[in-house]
Amino acid sequence: MPPERAQPQSPTDLFISFTWLALQGFGGVLGVVQRELVEKKRWMTTEEFIEDWAVAQIMPGPNVLNLSVMIGDRHFGLRGALAAMTGLLAVPLLVVLALALVYAQYADNTQVAGALRGMGAVAAGLITATGLKLLRAVRHHVLGMLACAVLGLLCFIAIALLHWPLAYVLLGLGGIACSMTYRKLP
Repeated sequence: MPPERAQPQSPTDLFISFTWLALQGFGGVLGVVQRELVEKKRWMTTEEFIEDWAVAQIMPGPNVLNLSVMIGDRHFGLRGALAAMTGLLAVPLLVVLALALVYAQYADNTQVAGALRGMGAVAAGLITATGLKLLRAVRHHVLGMLACAVLGLLCFIAIALLHWPLAYVLLGLGGIACSMTYRKLP
């Protein structure tokens, strides 16, 4: 018999977990979210995370906020959704307001500007590392590695090189990927 899946114990657990998650996620939270929810807390599998993250990305609003609402609702309904969302926003909002006040005093400092550029590079590295880590789950996708790689490459070309609007790429390639996947599902 497989072991029971870990899950949040209460809306308070969701609040604390998403507060902790948000406080770690400066400059990009994908890597942090995946590590916390899949590897540490084991509230979801890698495949479930990828599916939920995809849904969170196409919904309006911040991806991680959408994901927090989905997870909170799944476990505790409206109370859980509100607890997860509040945890994600409350304390980080206070931190950002405090940082904005400090930044206003030191915005012209070249060392501060250099530190912020360095943080941007770190965030890009975190996103790349998480993408590579999640690549393992693509092996089990019904389209197979080659089709997923081709779709990913086409997406990169359309957005990064051709500068097509994300909405058009999402609707076009996303629609193609969804229909291809639907046809291959048993």
